[in-house]
Amino acid sequence: MHNFLFDFDSTLADTRDVAVLATQKAYAAKGLTVPSRDAVVSYMGVPIEVSFAKMATESLSDAALEELYTEFRAQYHEAEKLGITLFDGMAATLDALKKRGARLFVVSSKHSVPLQRNLDQIGLGQTFEAISGSDTVAHYKPAPDGILSLLDRFNLNPAQSVMIGDAKYDMQMGNNAGIATAAAMWGAADPASVKAEKPTYLLRTPAALLMIFR
Repeated sequence: MHNFLFDFDSTLADTRDVAVLATQKAYAAKGLTVPSRDAVVSYMGVPIEVSFAKMATESLSDAALEELYTEFRAQYHEAEKLGITLFDGMAATLDALKKRGARLFVVSSKHSVPLQRNLDQIGLGQTFEAISGSDTVAHYKPAPDGILSLLDRFNLNPAQSVMIGDAKYDMQMGNNAGIATAAAMWGAADPASVKAEKPTYLLRTPAALLMIFR
């Protein structure tokens, strides 16, 4: 593999506590039934535009959902200050890949603005050639839009490209785009569901990414 496309949450960085806190506070602020931690974690990997309506026990109008999204983004902006951390070995691995000539990208369900802000926060703001957020695609994960856009924009060979992620949605997106997939088991909340997608590579640590570079 030569072209590495990374998910962000629970793949590059540990954001699970931040996402859970921000989600629960957003629902509470809007007077809604607060989803459990397990429910929030189970939907990590898909955009809030998909997951929030599914987690709500109440029936929400489009306007109410838009207000919930806005509240979540405000809560996330505050919660992220408590700490988004790189996984052990990730910084060194990314540096080694770049030095070997690998091309690095991010494909996330986050909106591009907070995604870039979070990358800056953890010292990776200049690490990737490009990022693809939820606001840049017509169809969300597991649709392949984010990957296909990057393959086209940067003339990347699909046969040399791999999607790295911690959730089944990342594996499905990679499969739908026709590229290899690598399961980031160091961040997987539901390892069984990730393995069920039969990823090309099953990786236990970030350093294992160096073994699939060629």
